[in-house]
Amino acid sequence: MSAKILNILILNSSTDGIGLIQQALITGDMQSNCLHVTSIGETLNMLTTRHIDVVLSDHDLLQLNAKDLLEEMAKQKLDVPVIIFSGHVSETEAAVLMEMGADDCMMPNNSVRLVPAIKKSIHAVENRRRFNQTQEVLQKIEERFQAITSNLPGVVFQFLLTQNNQLSFPYVSEASETLLGLSPRQLMEDPELFSKLILPGDKAIYDRLMAMSVEQLSTLNWEGQIQVKGDSDIKWISLRATPRKMPDGEMLWDGIMVNITRNKLAEFEIARSRERLAELSSYLQKVKEQERARIAREIHDDIGGTLTAIKCELLPCIDTMARSPEFYQRKSASIECLVDRVIDSTRRISLDLRPGILDCGIAAAIQWQANEFTNRTGISCQVICSKEEILLDSDLSIAIFRVFQETLTNISKHADASHIEVSLVEADGIIFLDIFDHGCGITDLDMDKQDSFGIRGMRERCRQLKGFFHISGIPNKGTKVEIRIPIKDTDHQSLHRTSLNSTLEKTLQSEYVTMQKRAS
Repeated sequence: MSAKILNILILNSSTDGIGLIQQALITGDMQSNCLHVTSIGETLNMLTTRHIDVVLSDHDLLQLNAKDLLEEMAKQKLDVPVIIFSGHVSETEAAVLMEMGADDCMMPNNSVRLVPAIKKSIHAVENRRRFNQTQEVLQKIEERFQAITSNLPGVVFQFLLTQNNQLSFPYVSEASETLLGLSPRQLMEDPELFSKLILPGDKAIYDRLMAMSVEQLSTLNWEGQIQVKGDSDIKWISLRATPRKMPDGEMLWDGIMVNITRNKLAEFEIARSRERLAELSSYLQKVKEQERARIAREIHDDIGGTLTAIKCELLPCIDTMARSPEFYQRKSASIECLVDRVIDSTRRISLDLRPGILDCGIAAAIQWQANEFTNRTGISCQVICSKEEILLDSDLSIAIFRVFQETLTNISKHADASHIEVSLVEADGIIFLDIFDHGCGITDLDMDKQDSFGIRGMRERCRQLKGFFHISGIPNKGTKVEIRIPIKDTDHQSLHRTSLNSTLEKTLQSEYVTMQKRAS
């Protein structure tokens, strides 16, 4: 410090006092640049305009009061050490001045203490400034840490294990209230509250992984279920914490807990969907093989048998035996009948594979299928179309037609319906197909059956077309099937929103109410 030239401001109106101070500085071998002022106003001006290392102030009750100086410096937050150097200060007044912020008080006859007092006060100010800077940095770090933890989607925590196996939470973020239903203070006061939330089936795995982390200093990774007190829902949480050995032998984990309930439910739903798709694929493959077998059987038994009969009718006509014209006429008539039968069988099998009526448009195909259903089952099926012709590509027409066919098949098997009402509408680039049967009404139990492949197949077919499929039933009133399929590539959510909010949807809902009234 002696190598540094200090700027010392002397507040003193006495020439003898100033000389005494300068002599003390020279005696103490302190290199300094002394500035002289005689009033508090001049002192404050110097402190705000120049760098001053220390202020040496007189205290004369009549002319110069050091209390006023200390008060003004406190108001302006000037952190410069002040040493009272005066012969007019009593012990009581010195104590008061020290409380007000003076770094030291001394008498002129004790000037040998002046240089050590200056060094001590400057060192104290430097320490105080470093401490304040450190506090500011720590406060900023704390604010930043709190901002980060408050925005993290989980609970940040520290978990401590002492040498005598005592557990504690030195730190828990505020998010614990939301995730665990426990405040940070509750967890800090009673660490066992967390383990009590874990369901019994997952508690053993948690304890085993914790013991492994303690033994091997390995990262603790655990996923399990908890149930918050007073909450009927069960939450899935993911806990990840990294341990470190403390100098005193204790172990401290820094970690985070995150709510993964939504992800877990999505995983379960995906797994269940995959299982259902596998079952549906197996079922469709089985149905395809059955259909192939049926077609092969019909071709063999019907067409093949008829062709064999034609061959048998032709054999007598190609031998060398003479016969009457009437014989050949009878054979020709018989062969003609057999050929007509082959043509009818071929047309019937072809219609089963793909109805030619689809070439006339989806509206005509739906109307034709409804008439065929009525003729086959005797159940009245009324169709209302918004347009006589709805232009669709071939694949989309076939898909909608097959869904309609499957719906009618389910109705004939399970609905016990008296009559059926069908609405086919095209609006805003979307096909709206509604089928309402006046029957027994499907139940949730019926839809959740493992072997309900018909409904599952229709739903998956609509999903592949980025469409919307919904089925609902009213006991003893009937069942309504709602199908919404975009003609072009339309966002699924937009499609769902349009189907619910458009004027057309309101009209369909009104028709649905009318159907219910008719059923009752």
